[in-house]
Amino acid sequence: MRILLLGGTWFLGRAIAKDALARGWRVTTFTRGRSGTGVPGTEPVRGDRTSPGDLRKLAGAGPWDAVIDTSSSDLPPRDVLLATSALRDRTDRWVHISTVSVYAGWPHEPLTEDSARLECPPDADATFGYTGPDGSPTEYGFQKAGGERAVTEVFGERSVILRPGVILGPGEYVGRLPWWLGRAHRGGQMLAPAPAERRIQPVDVRDVARFALDQAAGEGGGAFNVAHPEGISFSDFVTACLEVTGGAGRPVWAAPEQLVRHGVTQWTELPMWRTHSGVWSVDSAKAVAAGLRCRPVRETITDTWSWLQADGRPVAHPRWARHGIDPEKEQKILSDLGADAVS
Repeated sequence: MRILLLGGTWFLGRAIAKDALARGWRVTTFTRGRSGTGVPGTEPVRGDRTSPGDLRKLAGAGPWDAVIDTSSSDLPPRDVLLATSALRDRTDRWVHISTVSVYAGWPHEPLTEDSARLECPPDADATFGYTGPDGSPTEYGFQKAGGERAVTEVFGERSVILRPGVILGPGEYVGRLPWWLGRAHRGGQMLAPAPAERRIQPVDVRDVARFALDQAAGEGGGAFNVAHPEGISFSDFVTACLEVTGGAGRPVWAAPEQLVRHGVTQWTELPMWRTHSGVWSVDSAKAVAAGLRCRPVRETITDTWSWLQADGRPVAHPRWARHGIDPEKEQKILSDLGADAVS
């Protein structure tokens, strides 16, 4: 099996490259060479995927049995269309990493693959779309929906669309789980979002990688929600962070209305917390039936802490700085909560 990774040097792309090599596959990566380092054993091609000339050069390095695109998250649909058009005759299948943000009802409603999606043309530029006043829908969601259309317009039934929610694990560059681990390790009273029993559905990067490769080697096409089918309660998540890091922290659970009243920014200041009822109601049964297997979230937490302790250094990314509440703000909220907080 010979595959092309658009990306392949950090987080999901790197996990895919490692897994593919372990399967004995030949792996070509296409990157600009500006962030991350290639996985030993891959065959790198340098270039800019937004350049028609570079894509023509890349096409000459083919053909491939499948392309897996992990590098379109910050690109407008027209650039996805450019790549799919340039490579349509150089591969049999296209596996595209998208997001649950393409759904019109996210994060307000439970989601299946049949849920309505945002409308965006496949040749849209970076100005298409908007972000709603409550943070949904998002311009990002519109752009990714257009990217999906760009893929299916060119590859049709030869395309596979994967729609993950939150991906965690070793190599994470966003900073969600690393922040919780660092906060747990620091100890003391720590602000936590009630209800403690609410389940979340983060999926391990290595499980997404394995599923993407299985789909690349499979037959047929379609779209799959990629979320942990069992998930983990926020209470068990925080407890695992404390136990894994050896932290002496004590979570103080604050109700959603308390956090909102104190101006805690949802999704980032307390990573993965959001009040919307559908944010963690993503049905992944179709993916599970197609072979998605998710390790326990605690294993992801343990392995991420081990990676960080071994001087794990993610690729520098601006999203890292957006995650986590300022210690002074956290302490003020804890003090203001007083007897209203639940330990």
